[in-house]
Amino acid sequence: MAKGYKEMLAEAEGIVASVEGEDMAARYQDADIVMVDIRDPRELEREGMIPGAFHAPRGMLEFWIDPESPYHKPRFAEDRTFVFYCASGWRSLLAARLAQEMGLKALSLRGGFGDWKKAGRPVAEGGRRG
Repeated sequence: MAKGYKEMLAEAEGIVASVEGEDMAARYQDADIVMVDIRDPRELEREGMIPGAFHAPRGMLEFWIDPESPYHKPRFAEDRTFVFYCASGWRSLLAARLAQEMGLKALSLRGGFGDWKKAGRPVAEGGRRG
């Protein structure tokens, strides 16, 4: 294998800023922030999501971000900071790197939704998708 996930995560950590749940708890509903949940829909149904978050499946990010794609989502054309999160912070770190490479202001939520929920922060049922 030319490059494994550990090396990919280490590279992403050197490029992408991560934000702590404690810091985001006070800002996640700010007008300049878009929380982006990249988890699988089954995870959302089972665990819930951060209130007001936008669901963008990890496998569709490139297509939803690119304005030239037939699948583009206008939300990603907004001049805002996109905070990506997953269950533990690994997928979101890679997703934030991708989004940043595509020109977005992107951060990753360290510890992901798991730490968010464990800390007793707000959780919404299911959630708004795409």
